[in-house]
Amino acid sequence: MIRTFNPDGMAAPASNYSQGASVPAGARWLHISGQVGASADGTVRDGFEAQLEQCFDNLIDVLKADGMDVSDLVKITVFAVPHGPECVAAYREIRDRYMGSHKPAATFLGSVSLASDGLLVEVEAVAAKA
Repeated sequence: MIRTFNPDGMAAPASNYSQGASVPAGARWLHISGQVGASADGTVRDGFEAQLEQCFDNLIDVLKADGMDVSDLVKITVFAVPHGPECVAAYREIRDRYMGSHKPAATFLGSVSLASDGLLVEVEAVAAKA
């Protein structure tokens, strides 16, 4: 089981994530490539929020394909082209909806561009199952 934590003596996380995530020895690891806002047919969804939801849908599909779910996520990293306060707020709301009570370690990064024109957000992750 993944142990998430926030050490005493440091600032609390800015939202629902953990400062640390510890995985027991012998766990099976899954590194998930950056997922973009494209559906199975390759269509890129319109807008930041729609693309972010598709990123999380794709992420969950990869987890399921390896017998895992969101509770196995250790770390999420988000790369966002629009990255102002409104995008951070949208990201936090969508992440929290998908994660439920699980709070993996997380990083949100502003980016100048992604791999293809029209992509606004990309989510990569690391998961582990004991």
